[in-house]
Order: sequence, then C-alpha cells, then structure tokens
Amino acid sequence: MKSYPTGQIRNVVLLGHSGSGKTTFADTMLFESGTTQKQGSIKEGTTVSDFTEIEKKKEKSVFGSLMHLDWRGTKINLMDTPGTPDFWGHISDSLHVADSALFLINSEHGVETGTETFWKAAEDRNLPSFIAVNRLDADNSDFQKSVEMARERFGRGVVIVQFPYSEGSDFHAIVDVLKMTMYEFPDDGGRPDKLPIPDSLKAQAELLHNDLVESVAENDETLLELYLDHGKLDEYQMRDGLRKGIQNRDIFPLFCSSSGKNMGTGRIMGFIGNTIPDPTARALPGINGSAVDIDQGGEPGLFVFRNLSEEHVGDLSWFKVLSGTVTPGLDLVNISTGDTARLGSLFVPQGNQRIETGSIQAGDIGGTAKLGHVLPGTTFSTSNNAAEIQPIQYPEPTIRTALILKENGSEDKLSSALHQIEKEDPSLRVEHSQELQQTILHGLGEEHLTIIYHQLTHRFNLDIEFTTPKIPYRETITKRAEAHYRHKKQSGGAGQFAEVQMSIEPWHEGMPPRDDLTVRDIETIDLDWGGTLVFQNCIVGGVIDTRFMPAIIKGIMEKIQNGPLSGCRVRDVRVSVYDGAMHSVDSNEAAFKTAALMAFKDGFMKASPQLLEPLYEIEVTVPSEFMGDVMSDLNSRRGQILGMDSEGSIQKVQAIVPLQELDRYTTQLKSMTQGSATHTRAFHDYGPVPKNIQQDIIEKTNQEHA
Repeated sequence: MKSYPTGQIRNVVLLGHSGSGKTTFADTMLFESGTTQKQGSIKEGTTVSDFTEIEKKKEKSVFGSLMHLDWRGTKINLMDTPGTPDFWGHISDSLHVADSALFLINSEHGVETGTETFWKAAEDRNLPSFIAVNRLDADNSDFQKSVEMARERFGRGVVIVQFPYSEGSDFHAIVDVLKMTMYEFPDDGGRPDKLPIPDSLKAQAELLHNDLVESVAENDETLLELYLDHGKLDEYQMRDGLRKGIQNRDIFPLFCSSSGKNMGTGRIMGFIGNTIPDPTARALPGINGSAVDIDQGGEPGLFVFRNLSEEHVGDLSWFKVLSGTVTPGLDLVNISTGDTARLGSLFVPQGNQRIETGSIQAGDIGGTAKLGHVLPGTTFSTSNNAAEIQPIQYPEPTIRTALILKENGSEDKLSSALHQIEKEDPSLRVEHSQELQQTILHGLGEEHLTIIYHQLTHRFNLDIEFTTPKIPYRETITKRAEAHYRHKKQSGGAGQFAEVQMSIEPWHEGMPPRDDLTVRDIETIDLDWGGTLVFQNCIVGGVIDTRFMPAIIKGIMEKIQNGPLSGCRVRDVRVSVYDGAMHSVDSNEAAFKTAALMAFKDGFMKASPQLLEPLYEIEVTVPSEFMGDVMSDLNSRRGQILGMDSEGSIQKVQAIVPLQELDRYTTQLKSMTQGSATHTRAFHDYGPVPKNIQQDIIEKTNQEHA
C-alpha cells in the first residue's frame, strides 16, 4: 500500500440523519474512484461500509466504519457513521480525528434533528464543514426547501455551489456555479458531459455565482480588493478563498448529488482534493487547553481512537498519526501511563478488509494488532515529552436496563465480555451496583441495548436476560424528633450496656449549630451516595465517654445505608447526641453501636420520613408538528417543564422528570415522533416522592424483603 505525504491526505467524516444516504454515498465514491469494481447495494448487503451481519439485517449503519480511496493523487479517508441516535456513540471518535465533515441532507426532508445535532457537535469542535443535498432523484425532492432550512439552522455561511437542473425521477443534470458549467449524467450515472448552462438558467446561475464570489471575498481582505478592482475572481483565487473560509467555518459550500444514481460524487471528490484543508490545517485538542499540530517532520506519535476485536486476529486498534512516520517494530510510550508498546504490522482499513502497509505518515489513519490493553483516547509517542490529546467525549446514556445471568458459574465470562464490549463501544456504561444488587447497562437507546444483547448472547454465548432496573431512592426526614434507646444484655459473665438519647432533624447547607444544646464537637460526613450526615457531640458531664463516640457514629452509619423507611440510603440528616448512660464494666463499643443504631431508627420514623427519587433534566429536540404529543407525554410522566425554544420548525423542550418515569422513554419518544425526535438527559437532583407513590414503593419494598 502506497504511503501518502501529509499534504495529499484528507480525513472526511460523513454525517447526517438516518436515511440521508451516507453509506451509499461512500460506496459510490469508492466505485467512482475505481477503488471498487462494482457499486454496492444496501438491499443486497454488498456495501463496503455496512459489512457486519447485524447491519446487513437492519439495512443501516450500526457501527462507524473506515474506508479510503485515491482521487487523482489525493488519499481520501472516509468515515461512515450511523444516523440513528442509538448508535451515535460511534460518531464521537470520528469527529475527534476528522479534518472536515461532509453533511448529507435528504432532499425529501431537509435538515432533520440528527443533522442538527451533528452540526452542533462539529461547531463545538470548530470542524470545517460542507454540505451535499442528496437523493435529488427522490419523488418528493425539494432542493430549495433544503437550502432554506440549512441557512436557517447553520447560518448565512451556507453558499450554493451547485443546484439541480431538475428534480425527482427526471434528475439528470447539475448546474455548477463555481465552474459555471452544467454536468449532464448518463441514465446510469457515472462520468458526466460538461455542457454550457442553458439560457433558461443563466440568470439564476450568474446570480448564485456572484453570491458565491462575494461570500469568498468578504472573508479575505486581499480577495476583496481584487474583487472590487476587477469585479470578479478567477478559479484559483476562488479556490484559495474557499479553502480559507471553510477552514475558519465562515463558508459552508453546498453541493448536489444522487448517491443512488452515482451522480455528483466525482465533483465533490475533486472539491475535497482541491479545496478542503489537509490535516496540517487543523490541530487536535491537547490536555490543559493546548493544541497539538500535525507535524510530518516530528518524532513519531499516534492517537488511538477506536478498538475492535476479530475472531482470528484479536484486538485491533485504529489510530491517527500525529507526527513523523510510524513503521512496524517502532517502540512507543503511552503518554498517560508511561507504559511501552511495540508496533506490530500496520494496515489501512477498507471496510472489513485490512490492507498491509510498510509505513503511515503524519495525518493519515491506520491500524495495528495487539497493541495491548489500550483504551480509545490514548496518545503514544517515541518521546516521553510529547503532548497528550484530550480524551474523546461520548454521548451521555439515555436508557438503562438490568442484566440477569441465567447460568451459574459464568460470572467471570460475563465480566470479560462486558469489559470487551465497553472497550470497543465506550458509549456503553456498565454499572455493578452494590446498592441495588444489580448489573445495570446504560446505553443510548433500545436498539443500542438490542445490539449489546445480541453480542452477549451470540458472540460470547451467554445465557442472559434484560429486566427493569431498580430505582436508587433516598430517604430523609422533614421535621425534628427525639429518640432514646437503652441497650442492656446480660448473659452470665460480662454483659452489654449502653444508653443513648439523640435529636434527629433535617439538614441543609449553611444550617447553624443548635443553640439549645452545648455542642462540643461537630463531624460532617459527605456520603458516598450523595448528601450529608452531620453528627454533633453534645454530651456534658461525662455521661458518655468520648471514646464511645466513634461507635455511635458507626451505628448510625450502618443504619443510614439501609434506611428505616424502605431500606434505601439516607441523606441530609443532622444527629445530636445530648444524653445517655454507661456502665463501668458492661459498656463497650458494640453496645453503643447497637444503641445508636436503634435510637436513630426510632427517631427517624418519628421525624416524618420522606422518600426521595432521582430527578433528571432532559432536553427533547423535536419537529414542531409533534410538539403537542411530546408535551402531553411529559406531563403524564410527572415532568416539570423548564422552558421551550424554537429554531425554525425544530423545537427544544427542557424539563425535569423523575427517573422512574423515564423507563423506555427513548422508545416511546421515537414511536410518537416517527423517529424524528432525540433527547439528552443528565442527573439533576433528588426530590420528594408524592405520598401515594411513596406508599406504593414502601409496600412493594417490604414485600420484596419479606
């Protein structure tokens, strides 16, 4: 495999809502460039990108995939990505190493919620972006609507480079206002004829050409002066201006295509090679706010951004070369841990194929096997002083399920399987909850969890089932109460004796000490599960020796881990021990621990105990036509609406919703909005459970304990 210098490399990620045609577009580029001999088909399961059995079955991308092609001496690395929200975790790593993003818009639907989400992600990363309005051969294609929506969502930087001669079943020609020519394609697509622009479209083309020239000139003072002096810019001046405008995210060129008919991809590949910035134009984010430039002449270094495992190969790691040239046998240092690793054979990806190569230069993407137990986001270098790249940020989970292992003796096998899947898919989070006594999987949607289930049962041959996870409720109190307990036990020899009197009350930040008690000592304990326990030693006169205070705290701590009300953990309570008694012989730590535990339990139940539930802040992005259904559903889930915002026909709703009410919410949201809405969630706080629901939870918990 040929090794390409940095200036001849382009790393392009394909982004777009599900159904925008990314996989077909990538396959068409491979075919048009001569990389493949036949154009693949999603229906037939023959695309280079969607090569796994589950993707062929679902007829859509589930995992991110990597491909490459040569277009007139430029190597274009393509990163195909899923458009379904459940699999967006496979987009984060591509965004981290891409140098530009090509957004595909389905001409039948315009800018959809997924595309808008991806655009925001690219914007946050300052990633140069350009656009293709795809599927212009579809019956309900509407190019103008797609352009208007793009400008509404993405700003006035969206400039038309091409527009269709006609749309729908008659789509066969594209007018290019940069080159001021028309491309007419044969019926089966492929290489077009270059024709003069028809008289009927000349005025429109000239107007759009002038708009394009003005947009380029506005963002470059030198070009602006040339434009003002001569009234035009030549093709090379336009190319330089576009490159600068794209790199600064001032300009977002918009093209036309029909990937299914192989119309328009060749011109876009030419634009990528001629105009899209190479890897040196974009630094990767380093830790501590630094920027790491791609340096072809530097010490060899690379950044691992993805892992996978193959049956006959083992663990594979995909990486982007940061500097220098990497070759097999190179000794590298893990910048984070200081561990060393030696590179094995190198290869470049082509879907599920691995093409061996002798070297990979800075800015390029490649892979290697058996690099060790390396997580995505690891920086390697031959130099100990190399800069470290920021970790990859993955989407927050939106759904959870509990996992039950149905066969005894397979616990180690399950643990190993989950570890392997997490390493390949960091958007999955595995929680081994001691509190709930459950293994809980946190994912991005029902389909995401279905894929995990399929891997566990088919790939790792485990007998498991998914079930509803428990809710991590908390307990607290709402008023002050007094409690007293005497522990006395005699069994022949030395007995046990301890007496404790305490006051128990709700606690909040900034609460002053008790003014009716003499507070000798205060201990504030930040609880592992959230909230605080404040313990006040108010003993006077030595009725309880100071040496027994740790045992009293230990007894209270034991009980708050298994609360008196429902067995859930207690938070935000202040306990003041102010009286008691001890015996010179029979009092010991065990006795005071028991007395404190029982006194706390008694006082807690007298202090109007309250069950708290976890609340999550969610943001729903939804087309306006489904807004009413979404709002009604949130209200039925005890949601508290915080606010609403609109961007054209896209609405955003912020709300606080109890975790109990979010079970399978992603599935319901997809169903009620025909798959067009998305949502994010983040833990907000704990809040009181309504009395009727609290009683049901307590009764259910008591039944389970019984």
